[in-house]
Amino acid sequence: ILRCALQNAVKYDGKASLNAVLGLVFSLEKDVDKEKIVRDAKKIVDEVNSWNLSEQKKKLDELGEIKKKKKVAHLPDLQNVKGKVVMRFAPNPNGALTLGHCRVALWNWWLAKKHKGKFILRFDDTSPEVKTPLKDAYKWIEKDLNWLGVKPDKIVIQSKRFGVYYKYAEKLIKIGKAYVDTLPSERMRDMLWNKEISDEREESPEIVMRKWKKMFTKYKDGEAVLRIKTDIMHPNPAVRDWIAFRIVRKGKHPLVKMKVWPMLNFASAIDDYEFSVSHILRGSDLEVSDVRQKYVYDYFKWKYPETMHNGKFLVSGIKSTTEASELIKEGKLTGWDDPRLGTIMALKRRGFQAEAITKFVKDAGIGKNDMNVNFGSLEAINRDIIDKKANRYF
Repeated sequence: ILRCALQNAVKYDGKASLNAVLGLVFSLEKDVDKEKIVRDAKKIVDEVNSWNLSEQKKKLDELGEIKKKKKVAHLPDLQNVKGKVVMRFAPNPNGALTLGHCRVALWNWWLAKKHKGKFILRFDDTSPEVKTPLKDAYKWIEKDLNWLGVKPDKIVIQSKRFGVYYKYAEKLIKIGKAYVDTLPSERMRDMLWNKEISDEREESPEIVMRKWKKMFTKYKDGEAVLRIKTDIMHPNPAVRDWIAFRIVRKGKHPLVKMKVWPMLNFASAIDDYEFSVSHILRGSDLEVSDVRQKYVYDYFKWKYPETMHNGKFLVSGIKSTTEASELIKEGKLTGWDDPRLGTIMALKRRGFQAEAITKFVKDAGIGKNDMNVNFGSLEAINRDIIDKKANRYF
């Protein structure tokens, strides 16, 4: 108590504050008789305040200052690091960058740089019928990442790589590992659920290739899909002969107009190989993607990247991208930087510092389980930062 009182007194021109001293004592000692501490502290603070400043400084030099241990957020270690570390952040540009998104981006960035590796920003924008990309969002996301200190070594846009995906699809067809399915989706779903094989699965690569070409010319939306052959007896129905390509003509895309679109699992698997991604930080809800994509890697005799899984980052009071998009369309929000949103654009507009956001994310850590965090923690961190440089007016 004496050391805390002296420390506080020296800091504030010879006058220690009882409440400040008690706060410091209780932060250092958890299991104590609080009533006794309060009684003792009153006496000691009065005594310390009766000394002049030079006496206080002399006594504090004799006893030594108390230094609180700072909580240090450690970066987890990557497993099986062999050669160049390459990691990627793959957002869908259907809205502005949110706190949840930037958490994944920051951790990929930190881990890549920890190993002096490479960081790729890849826009997964090949689902126009489900998540329609916004033309401006590509630049928004890049700008927000730069503001947070994340500088991509390479930027990739999937919708500009259709030729690459088609090339690998045709290679799989030629080696008999993919086939075109023209059955009604409900019928095929029931067959896969019951572990039944369709006649089309057994067709020759030549027939499959002809049907694949017809997906670009003849078949309409929903009439044909390209499936990857997997283990039809796999315990998880979602793994059995998953869809690699489908026909989409109704979806609106700001950059390209195509008919045959790759599914995320296929495009992602190809890109991770093409850009030598060594480690993937993926959401726990996407663990099945590992299993699906490994079939493609095995067929091409590629080595699959090391994978880590992270739970969702659930911040109280933050709207999802889909919900925010609807409210903006309805005119209930002014835009993606509306102060009521949890986008990086909105937080920046409200006066949150990049340093506060990165500290908030790092302090929360990364793990496989979902994490509920209080927005008030971010506000407290931000206050500590801006309080030192804020102007005071009367």
